[in-house]
Amino acid sequence: MSRRRARLTAGIATIAATALGGVAVTTAAIAFGGVESVNASPAGAAAGRNGVCDTGEFCYYFNSGNKGSLSDFTGSVADLGAKQPSCYEFKSAGTGKGKCVKNNAASVWNRSSKTVRVYFNSGYSGKYQDFKAGAKGNLNSSLKNQNASHELLSSAKPIGCKTDGTDSKLPTTILVYRTSLNRVDRVPFKTYVKNVLPNEWVSSWPKASLNAGAMAVKSYGWYWALHSTRKTAGGQCFDVYDSTSSQVYKPGSAKASTSAAVDATWSAKMTRGGKILRAHYCATTTACGGWVTGDWMSQYGSRDKANAGWSYSRILKYYYSGIVLS
Repeated sequence: MSRRRARLTAGIATIAATALGGVAVTTAAIAFGGVESVNASPAGAAAGRNGVCDTGEFCYYFNSGNKGSLSDFTGSVADLGAKQPSCYEFKSAGTGKGKCVKNNAASVWNRSSKTVRVYFNSGYSGKYQDFKAGAKGNLNSSLKNQNASHELLSSAKPIGCKTDGTDSKLPTTILVYRTSLNRVDRVPFKTYVKNVLPNEWVSSWPKASLNAGAMAVKSYGWYWALHSTRKTAGGQCFDVYDSTSSQVYKPGSAKASTSAAVDATWSAKMTRGGKILRAHYCATTTACGGWVTGDWMSQYGSRDKANAGWSYSRILKYYYSGIVLS
């Protein structure tokens, strides 16, 4: 799908230049700048964190043996942050108070109801150590003062190349090949979709267009989570690239309007013949040469139809022939 970058980038740049009276402005500054991650932002996840390890929380301690200052969490965090003032900090009284949790924790207490996995790398990757519900313990030698992210695991946590999704059930995660980093990240599937959509659709477009885009992005990722046989040169399995070879995934790029579209359509699925649709899309009616009509959607076309009052389901059925929305 190497054509995909041509779909929308040029159009966004044109919009930016037009809006600013023809002044040349970089696409990134107009379309993608100044956005906080909905998954890993300390500000967004800080509610309820009070420096007390309450029931239902997962807590890091600055020192071994559950001593020193602690930092409490109620959910997964993809990147604990390395610098003040944007990192998650140790909050309670004691040694280490105010320091960033990332790469500074020595022990944990898991008071949540799920197994929690602590990772060496951000994005839930690299070496890890699991702590069952109720467990206290020290981080092992690979992770002590080298912790970057943690994840609350479902009871059926996919491992290796496996996915827990089906054509009727969303996968909980997707394997994303980070091309510039040369690594594979297992990303929560909803986090993935929310951090793709603003890079493939213009976030200021009408709601129906964004909803249609959310369905296409989700369906494309869902399809490859079920069907990919891709592997890196080193033999790691992955489902999608983070680039225009698949869909553009940028951690931390989620926006309010596009995330709302993902939430609004999350319970819906798009199938053809009972199978999840591999939903292609591109910028205009001339940018997708070689794709069969009925298998792809025009992004700008979705915008225009939304402006004309079309619903997102009508837009999808216009572009993708023979689909069932349920």
